[in-house]
Amino acid sequence: MPALHALLATLGLLAVAVAALYSTLTVIAVAAWRLRRAATPAAQLPPVTVLKPLCGAEPGLYENLRSFCEQDYPQFQVVFGLRDSADPALSVAERLRREFPRCCTDIVLNPQLHGGNRKVSNLVNMLERAQHEVLVMADSDAIVGRDYLRQVTAPLQDPAVGLVTCIYRDLPTGQLWSRLGAMYINEWYIPSVLLAWLCGHEGYASGQTLCIRRDKLQAIGSLRAIANHLADDYKLGELVRAQGGRIELSPYLLRTEHDEPSFSGLQRHEVRWMRTLKVLRPRSFRLLFLSFSLPLALAGSALLGAAAAPRLIADGGLAVVVLARLALHLCGRAGNERRVLSDLWLVPVRDLLLLWVWLQGFFTSRLTWRGTEFDVGADGIMRKPT
Repeated sequence: MPALHALLATLGLLAVAVAALYSTLTVIAVAAWRLRRAATPAAQLPPVTVLKPLCGAEPGLYENLRSFCEQDYPQFQVVFGLRDSADPALSVAERLRREFPRCCTDIVLNPQLHGGNRKVSNLVNMLERAQHEVLVMADSDAIVGRDYLRQVTAPLQDPAVGLVTCIYRDLPTGQLWSRLGAMYINEWYIPSVLLAWLCGHEGYASGQTLCIRRDKLQAIGSLRAIANHLADDYKLGELVRAQGGRIELSPYLLRTEHDEPSFSGLQRHEVRWMRTLKVLRPRSFRLLFLSFSLPLALAGSALLGAAAAPRLIADGGLAVVVLARLALHLCGRAGNERRVLSDLWLVPVRDLLLLWVWLQGFFTSRLTWRGTEFDVGADGIMRKPT
């Protein structure tokens, strides 16, 4: 029994130490990224085509799309793409085309599929109408400032840069599930991305912004090369790196609208994201719980029991974890209109839910995306359910 107690105490101390180290490093990574300077736009700004795939009239769609039509940029085209003429997003796109007659806008309505990923199929159809050599693909829930195009195209001045991408901050609607969903992005996922960035990893690529030259895109087989992949943005980055291009994480922080009307919807989205992570990193996915700092530290503290000497060390480590977790929560709420401390009680709920969806990621292969079910194999390929 004494040997068992010693083993549990050692495991408990190790868990608390890992949690304290990880949480501290994520706070440092977030701070380091916030201290970056904005990119310097080129003297000669190349014409740009912005591709906006649409599916459904999600909350804030008009304001989100409008921000892309108001860019302080000399020459740009905005292409809206839809697969269905009955899609309510079509009326929003038509309204913006009337509202901005001087802005070169185009609407592509084409249901043709080029693979299992319907968003990429939409982009393939839109690409035929793109007029310019610099392409920016951005999701429909993103909202940006007038300097967005100047900032995200600036890194392409370096010929070694093959792809530019951005991190983002989720702004939730008022519902409880939306707030929990935004916390997933702002307080766990993005800090984890920034920690990888701080350590020199260049694998991150987000569909919220993918900026690439047309010749680079054609060199990797164009968008059809990723039309069957669940993690299409990651696969695009992987192909760019294979061609010798570098992925540049822009200092630009865009915002996204996060709307989750129900717990079931929140769970479906997060399980899909977890399944995506499992596809991308099947081995390290098993160790993902090491990034769940608060549950890990609490579990480690429980393993220690009432042991006196290690208890003091563990309590100090637990205090570090709690303070770091609160710092990430407050950073994630910067700029949010809700009161800063109003969702503090959701922090432990969010962390336990994170652990739950991670466990589900091991056993789920059938996912739902935009109302469509599909199976995802270990290779990340999307297939129709059998």
